[in-house]
Amino acid sequence: MRCNYPGLGGNAIFNSASELGSLHASSRPQRMPSSLILWIKHLAAVLFRRTGAMRTRQASHAGSWYEASPTWLSSDLDKWLAQVPDRLDGDSLPVPGARVIIAPHAGYSYSGPCAAWAYKALDLRGAKRVFVLGPSHTYYLRGCALTSFGKYRTPFGDLVVDREVTEKLDETGDFQEIPDYSDVEEHSLEMHLPYLWKRLQQTFGNDSSRFPLIVPILVGDLAVKQEKHFGQLLAPYLKDPENAFIISSDFCHWGKRFHYRPIYYADGVLRNIDAEVDKVARGETAAVIKTNGNANGKRGAEQEPAPPGILKIAPISIVKPDTPIHEFIKTLDDLSIDAVKTGVHDKFFKAIHDSGNTVCGRHPIGVVMAGLEALAKDGLEEGKGRFEFVQYQRSNLVSDVKDFSVSYASAYAII
Repeated sequence: MRCNYPGLGGNAIFNSASELGSLHASSRPQRMPSSLILWIKHLAAVLFRRTGAMRTRQASHAGSWYEASPTWLSSDLDKWLAQVPDRLDGDSLPVPGARVIIAPHAGYSYSGPCAAWAYKALDLRGAKRVFVLGPSHTYYLRGCALTSFGKYRTPFGDLVVDREVTEKLDETGDFQEIPDYSDVEEHSLEMHLPYLWKRLQQTFGNDSSRFPLIVPILVGDLAVKQEKHFGQLLAPYLKDPENAFIISSDFCHWGKRFHYRPIYYADGVLRNIDAEVDKVARGETAAVIKTNGNANGKRGAEQEPAPPGILKIAPISIVKPDTPIHEFIKTLDDLSIDAVKTGVHDKFFKAIHDSGNTVCGRHPIGVVMAGLEALAKDGLEEGKGRFEFVQYQRSNLVSDVKDFSVSYASAYAII
């Protein structure tokens, strides 16, 4: 029989219909082995990331959250760093071995002076890479995510991403990829980069080719076990003296816009008066809301209306019903800070759970605490791996329930 079969050069002769049928069968798409599919996906991801190495994330908050002019920005940073003493508790700054810091990420006019305390303590002298961990404010993230950009721009110049380490972390299968739009819009990572550049310049000189690489990691909503899992993954990097870590976090977000206003009721019981609201505020943080004893931190997530949640704060006797709101905010933050200082991950989680404190970087803090705790079990030198808090500030001393405030804290840990 003769037929015109596409792909065989025009006319082709077949001895029987069965021969033609066998050709049709052999030409059907075959199912690829799952292992091959996974390999192709991995190769595509690697190629995309290597292509990403040529892409630069722009400094999207320059000119609004901080100065876009290198001259003015440098002047601001120098001024705030100069306001920090040259010695803390007898230690000269930077504190030798202080390779991990916690610092805020609000606009520099609010949090810049507080962040200077952490950055002046940060010891970068042996660093070859700097991990920057921050919470997600632009989309709901369940897990941790890595950047696909190759550089992060600052008004001073570009900081280069460590693609090798980023790809090693990606190969674990535990990390997602930050969507480009969210990466560009996210401020929790960007707000640390001008300060980091300034300190790298002070440490390594003006030649930015000598600067350590950076490893940006966005940390999303994690359960306790997940925080400990990611802490274990990062523990070897924490142990390496060539790595430094920056943890991006503000502390208490108090006010209606954050759906968090714990105050005393006439019956003497402490409640969050905004807990009944059915949506999380579209503001600075994905707030933790106490509703009938449950915490929900999903931004924009639909929630069942509930009566005001009772907050189970342990040292309640130290706060009186007539305590000024700003002092009560400090008490809430002290509970979280004291828990961080213990070095025990579970105690920090409990403090956040019981108080509902809206510490937006609670998950990045939890991940690093879990990693440091893992190092301690492996024989970390006594006294190391514990955070020392050196500064605490609030954006506003709240005296009325209509006001709002965000708290900032700076800390360092020696490893």
